[in-house]
Amino acid sequence: MYADTRSRTIADDFALERPLLMPLPEEPFETGRLFTPRVDRYGQIPVRTNRYSVPIRLIGKRVRIILHASHLVVYDQNVEVARHERLIAKGAVRLELDHYLEVLVREPGAFPGSTALEQARSAGKFTPVHDAWWTQAMKIHGERDGTRALIEVLLLGRHMTHEHVVAGLAAALRAGAMTADAVALEAARPPRPRPSPHRTPGTSAGHRRR
Repeated sequence: MYADTRSRTIADDFALERPLLMPLPEEPFETGRLFTPRVDRYGQIPVRTNRYSVPIRLIGKRVRIILHASHLVVYDQNVEVARHERLIAKGAVRLELDHYLEVLVREPGAFPGSTALEQARSAGKFTPVHDAWWTQAMKIHGERDGTRALIEVLLLGRHMTHEHVVAGLAAALRAGAMTADAVALEAARPPRPRPSPHRTPGTSAGHRRR
């Protein structure tokens, strides 16, 4: 064994070196890998051995992708247009239902069996409340128009939170209102205050039963 003959500790050496170090860059250093694929006619882009969806308006355009260890981000110019969890298995496809809504609202017959819908269900983005409202909407409006109404509801998610849309669906379902406008109205309502658990029904705060 060799004896430790150092006269200074690592902390002492670092204190001497600190003033000599260059400052960190003002902008963070990008650690992801850059790709610039072209969007195919299905609204998908190839990244390594897998494929990911982007908004269909980008079909035919070249986009910029930053691939990280756990996710990837897609940019059109400098605007983020999609973000996906990175796929591990080779030959896999990840589709975002929202990317296809403009096509599906014109062709609602393609919606029920779509891979994007299946993946949305698996991810918990398409909930049992969605299914219940959709079923009732098809009973009232017919399969095609009921499905189109549901897709119009899904488009609300572009300017409303997912939780508000689901709450709007549940409230509209209870009211028997099977239109996207009714869901939007219910989703925009402020949450109703819950009754106080200490308040006896029919009495005011100053006249509680003894």
